[in-house]
Amino acid sequence: MLIKTVMSGIGGQGILFSGLCMAWAAMYEGHFVTYLPSYGAEMRGGVTSCTIAISDEEIASPIPSAPDYLVLMDNLSLARLQSQCASGGEVFINTSIVSDRPIRGDIELVEIPVTDLAESSIGVRYANMIMLGAFIGRTHLVKASTIIGNMDKILGKEKARFKDKNIEAINIGLEYTSKET
Repeated sequence: MLIKTVMSGIGGQGILFSGLCMAWAAMYEGHFVTYLPSYGAEMRGGVTSCTIAISDEEIASPIPSAPDYLVLMDNLSLARLQSQCASGGEVFINTSIVSDRPIRGDIELVEIPVTDLAESSIGVRYANMIMLGAFIGRTHLVKASTIIGNMDKILGKEKARFKDKNIEAINIGLEYTSKET
């Protein structure tokens, strides 16, 4: 098994942290993992993305030629990445912000209003973690319990005060996905 995911959004949305959580969880679950962040020169407001590859065998290259999953938090990311998704892949979009839709008919679209969910519950800064919860709730690439159980290690001492809110946001995403199935 080799599963490749690209997560993308605007700098400041926390998409790199979401990808990092997934990579750590896969590692804790005994998989081989690569995590490759990419971001523009802007501190906030530029396009950021990360590639996470999860495998049962060593990974030759962290660069995905055709990712199985795309997680997209803004229109620019959709425009830039939709053509890269593997045929039959799934594209998760934040419908609160992404007004466009993929033009391809060979991918499955998963629409989640994560920013709206965040604004009406925990706060907009946790939209990324709601998306992460919904993503892993649907794909089962990693266990939510692995992320939740290791949130202290993932956040580190410096950001430990955000632990409870991140866990709450993951649970909101998991709950949303469970209603969809």
